[in-house]
This record gives sequence, C-alpha cells and structure tokens, in this order.
Amino acid sequence: MAHLFPTIRRVPRKAGPVAALTTLLAVGLTLTPAAASNADHTETARPKPTIVLEHGAFADASGWNAVIHALRKRGYTVYAPANPLRSLSGDTEYLKSFLATIPGPVILVGHSYGGAVITGAATGDPAVKALVYIAAYAPDQGETVAQATTLGGGTTKLLQHITARPFPGAATGDADAYIDTAYFRQLFAQDLPADKAAQMAAAQRPAAFTTLSQPAGTPGWKTIPSWYLIARDDHTIPPAAERAMAARANAHTIEINSSHAAMVSHPHAVTDLILDAATG
Repeated sequence: MAHLFPTIRRVPRKAGPVAALTTLLAVGLTLTPAAASNADHTETARPKPTIVLEHGAFADASGWNAVIHALRKRGYTVYAPANPLRSLSGDTEYLKSFLATIPGPVILVGHSYGGAVITGAATGDPAVKALVYIAAYAPDQGETVAQATTLGGGTTKLLQHITARPFPGAATGDADAYIDTAYFRQLFAQDLPADKAAQMAAAQRPAAFTTLSQPAGTPGWKTIPSWYLIARDDHTIPPAAERAMAARANAHTIEINSSHAAMVSHPHAVTDLILDAATG
C-alpha cells in the first residue's frame, strides 16, 4: 500500500493535538491533487472510438482530408476506406468486412450514397456506437436510393447531367455514372472555388447505375443513435429529402448553408458533429 500513498507521514505517538492536526492537514493537502490526478487519468483512459468515414458517389476519400486532420489532432484513429460503388449490397458487405478488422467501438460516418452503405453495414454490429450522416442517404428497409431522393417532395436535376461510361462485367443496361464535368460545380460543390471544384470533377469516382435501384436492407438507424447534417443548398440530394430521412431516423440534426460537398466546404461543422456523436 505504501506505493499508493507515498506522501503520507505517520503521526508521532507523543505528538500533541496541534502537531497532530497540522500533520493530518498536510496529509489531506497532499492527497487532494493525487486523487484529482487519478480521476483525470480515469477519464483519459476511456478508449476513444475509431472513426470510419465512407465517401459516396462522384467523390473519393480525399474529400474527408480536412476532417481527418481535425479528428487526428484530437487523438482519434480515423479510416476513410474506398467505396467500391458497384452495388448497395456489395458495397455494404465490403464495409462490413473492413469493420471486422477494427477492434473496439466505432463511429460510422457517411456522405451522400455512403450514408446508404453505413446504414446497412451497421446493422447487427455491436461495435458501431453511432451513425453520422453528412448530406447523406439513410434509406429504410426495402427503399432504394432513387426512392429516398423523392422523400419530402424535393427535386434534383442531377440525373439530367449524367455521363454514362461502360465498365467490364456490367450487367445489361448498367454502366458507370459520372456527373458531366461542365455541371459538376453547380450540382455538387457550388460553394467551393472553381479550381477546387474542377479538380474534384476530374477525379470523381463513378457509381454503377445499379446502386440507385437496389433495395436497402434493415437500417442500422432503427437501433443505433444517429446524427445528421442537412445541407440547405444541396443540389444533389434535395434538402427536403434530407430532412425527411433525418426525422425518420430520429437523428440529432443540424442544418448549415452548404452545398452537397459539406465535408469539403464546411469541415469544421462536419468535425463538430462527428465529435458530438463520438462523445455522446
């Protein structure tokens, strides 16, 4: 026990009342900071969850760069795996297999179509403690991404400006969908500088058309606490649909004046929402 209380001094048997009281007060004063230090250690010893960021269609993991930097500065382990963008079921299984390699609690964050992927990947995984949607799809069971886009009565011109390109092994009628680069900024990232939006347009990851039409499985948000950032100026997913999905998931919700690419144009707001989920 001596090593636990190194500052305690024994009171001499023949010490008078004043000497004894003085010694005991000294003991109390030396113990107080030690106890506080132990409490602080207990708080900091709690394991921080790993944060996994899932990008959607027409983007890649680099869109999370500023958010990754901010989270890492706060001591979080962060991963932003590539999304295959081939089918909702296949993309979900891929993310599930990735999560199986991570020990400890996890916070799942999805942008755009990546929200549909985290919705399914979280189901039945006790390690996932929260879901965070950044201008993202949060489909219900049996609902497709295309159907979710129409929730709340909103509309989007996205499908009017899609360029289709074939890929090997595609099923009949399927192809990779890109946003026409001439319309990328106004549809996806109108609040970013033109040069930055042009770079994103050139490097965009396409999604197979089948990702729009495949029904979702059981959604994780029915049992897992959720957070949602609504982008009021979103021209890809209608803000009305985002509000409907956030309300349906009973998510902790914020709204900001942002394009669809909120994690790029407003990384601080996105990071703050993720931290709320990670600590909540």
